[in-house]
Amino acid sequence: MSVADTSLSPGRILLDYEGPIAFVTLSHPGRLNAITVFMWQELQRIFTELSANSALRCVVLRGNEGNFAAGADIREFPDCRADLDGVQHYHTQILAPALTAIASCMHPVIAQIHGVCVGGGLEIAAQCDMRIASSGARFGVPINRLGFPMAPDEMRGLLALVGRAVTLEILLEGRVFDAAEAMTKGLLTRVLPESEVDADVMRTARRLADGAPLAARLNKQTAMRLCATPKPLSHDELQHLFSYAQSRDHHEGVQAFLAGAKPVFKGE
Repeated sequence: MSVADTSLSPGRILLDYEGPIAFVTLSHPGRLNAITVFMWQELQRIFTELSANSALRCVVLRGNEGNFAAGADIREFPDCRADLDGVQHYHTQILAPALTAIASCMHPVIAQIHGVCVGGGLEIAAQCDMRIASSGARFGVPINRLGFPMAPDEMRGLLALVGRAVTLEILLEGRVFDAAEAMTKGLLTRVLPESEVDADVMRTARRLADGAPLAARLNKQTAMRLCATPKPLSHDELQHLFSYAQSRDHHEGVQAFLAGAKPVFKGE
């Protein structure tokens, strides 16, 4: 049964069910499933609803047309992230709530990863409980080429998954790397040949669905509670961390990306 969103936006989040298993699909044809503001908001809404559905046992999060997601849709940046207020609102009120909804979903969530899984796509995958990827998948967070850092609430999931050293390596180098390297870094649960991923995800989802749902939910809650959580960032800290929004380098990076040119950063 499909209950896909019918918005006129070219980017959508599709929702389907097979018994007690829900399938959430990132879909932005022709854009490697780049995630629009609308799609981030839909992710928050859908995962909030799924978490309240006690009949479910598992959620599979995947991408359409052979890719997971190429991150946020940078074409929206000049409009929705044009200044400090816009940048802060985008990351704290649009992206962060979506990631939180995925992470706090009471059901086990499996990321089914093919193709590109970079930037915001990797941030989404990091919030899932398991990540099963094809050997041809590619990973990374190349936002240093856009002249901006990873926002605090987005870095939190990556840090929890792979720790400080690997997180900084990914962000400082900005490389895109293969699934074998992602596995060694601790980003993935397992890597399989392209043709075997979908079947393995379904077998895994059915195993989870056959397990005791209360135990699964309590395991998720216990793990979240036992993981160290730093105190919330202060207003002044947030203002400082988002101050790059008004920098020359940030505007240069976004404009160069949209123009298909190489950015020239000056540290300003």
